[in-house]
Amino acid sequence: MDLSFKRIEAEDIETLEPYFYLRPTLVCDSTWFDSYLWRDYYEVCFCRPDENAILWRMKEEGQHSMGMPLCKAEDLPKYFEVTRQYCHEVLHSPLRIYEADEEAIQILNLDPEKYLVEEAVDSADYVYSAESLRTLAGKDYHKKKNHVNAFIKEYEGRFEYRRFNCASKQEIWQFLDRWEQNKGDDVGHHLDAEVVGLHDVLNHCEFMRAKMGGIWIDGRLEAFTIGTYNAPRKMAVIHIEKANPEIRGLYPFINQRFLQEEFPDAELVNREDDVGLPGLRKAKQSYHPLFMARKFNIFEKE
Repeated sequence: MDLSFKRIEAEDIETLEPYFYLRPTLVCDSTWFDSYLWRDYYEVCFCRPDENAILWRMKEEGQHSMGMPLCKAEDLPKYFEVTRQYCHEVLHSPLRIYEADEEAIQILNLDPEKYLVEEAVDSADYVYSAESLRTLAGKDYHKKKNHVNAFIKEYEGRFEYRRFNCASKQEIWQFLDRWEQNKGDDVGHHLDAEVVGLHDVLNHCEFMRAKMGGIWIDGRLEAFTIGTYNAPRKMAVIHIEKANPEIRGLYPFINQRFLQEEFPDAELVNREDDVGLPGLRKAKQSYHPLFMARKFNIFEKE
């Protein structure tokens, strides 16, 4: 099979981006950012078999897997089969796809005699009302609003929100160094790899079609966040959010302010999954998601 996969590079983002919206989904992978952020950790490669689709190949701990093809819904069965054939003829292995979106599972309606489909519970994304997170109105957000008000009161006149540009990357690196030293042991190896990916993102800042903002207190960066926009779904996807945990109210403040400044028209907010970490799960649940964007692993039976 003549499919030529190449490693995803920053220069590919402009070409790849339109393909993500051929079949717009509600998962965090509905925009390009995570594919690039994790390109080294998962050895992310892509292939364009023709003008109508993008195929994905990943590798972790020596084992290959594929991604759900980016294409129109009506073309998904065709390119799923192309992906399966590539696994058999080139990789000499059965098809494995991790974290497929629920809509794809419904479209494909895979034969249970041929495929095992399992829900990836720890990979489900938290999806929220954007208006609720922008306003923090109502009793569900009373505690969050109190924390935000406490932050504003304590640091009034000392903080500012700024959008990032490429010249800010040195400040972010310095912040990440401080954050890594204080993050504790419960965040896991997964987030260490995320920091490595962030360095790569910032080194290619000029190609990053993403929103980036931060909070400076007394002239020092204390929180920053990165998001992208899934326009067909009117959904902001918050990929990165890090703040000094010693500063009360800083996390909910940057969450709110970033959406107000950068995504005023968003109707939904995807804040990604909790990777099975209890601390992250508690934090994400505290913002009262509307629903979970479920994901599934697909294993072809041998």
